Amino acid sequence: MLLRPSAPEGVFIGSLAIAEGRITRRQLADGPYVRVLHGVYADVSLPRDHLLRCRAAALLMPPEAALGGRSAAAVLGAPAPTYGDPVTVVIPSPHKWRGPGGVRVHRTDVSPSDVVDDRQGMRWTTSVRTAWDVAALETTATAVGVVDALLRSGRVRPSDLRDLLRDRTGRRDSRRVRGVFDLTDPRSESPPESWVRVACVLGGLPTPVPQYDVVDGGRWLARVDLAWPEHRLVVEYEGAHHFEDLQIMRDDVRLALLVAAGWRVIRLAATDLRSMDAVVERIRTALAGAHQG
Repeated sequence: MLLRPSAPEGVFIGSLAIAEGRITRRQLADGPYVRVLHGVYADVSLPRDHLLRCRAAALLMPPEAALGGRSAAAVLGAPAPTYGDPVTVVIPSPHKWRGPGGVRVHRTDVSPSDVVDDRQGMRWTTSVRTAWDVAALETTATAVGVVDALLRSGRVRPSDLRDLLRDRTGRRDSRRVRGVFDLTDPRSESPPESWVRVACVLGGLPTPVPQYDVVDGGRWLARVDLAWPEHRLVVEYEGAHHFEDLQIMRDDVRLALLVAAGWRVIRLAATDLRSMDAVVERIRTALAGAHQG
């Protein structure tokens, strides 16, 4: 007795599943599936995140290609782009593959030694090569946030970045990459912290200290996101979890302790970061006030 092919699971190419008799066109249209990229579908129960889009792109990539840039960084555990952001794919320059909508193809001098292959259909650039491509392709602030995360995780060491710059000196994008690497700091614990720090440096302000331990009279008070110790100024970024009831109480206690010890605190939320120029000016004004005082 012939066994009926099992229905597709996970992420799959629709036309291939139909050709194999695993599903009909009607079932594909009406069943529990969602289109992830053109021609690629997934079980609707799977999390709709950037890694799902990466898995979909991997099914379409030619053998010479690999996930790169922020997409490779997401595979490596760095904060991921959103589901709606394009998947970055790197491919050797002579190759003409353009990819479907939702895939950004970067033609470059990628070699087999730059690629990790899990032998299950997923290929992505190595941690160090990923850092280079992120620095070359993204805005300075975004790139620093990603490379900070790779450094913090230990997947990339500062010496790796120095060696990479030495080995790739003279490349068209080497100056841009060096500028990004010079701004990185593995102490930053979130992309928003990195973005604010970069904005301050590029805005001509003194470089803040990430994850600074505030001590008063020998008593530890708090570890803060960014600090200018000589100015007794702190910047705290408050993500979504800071607006939960218990965290609000904890933050209020922290704030009271810092203020009582003579520190000034600038608290930032996601909406503040929409105008980084305004954030920098707030900090500039606070620093100037401390100097005058």
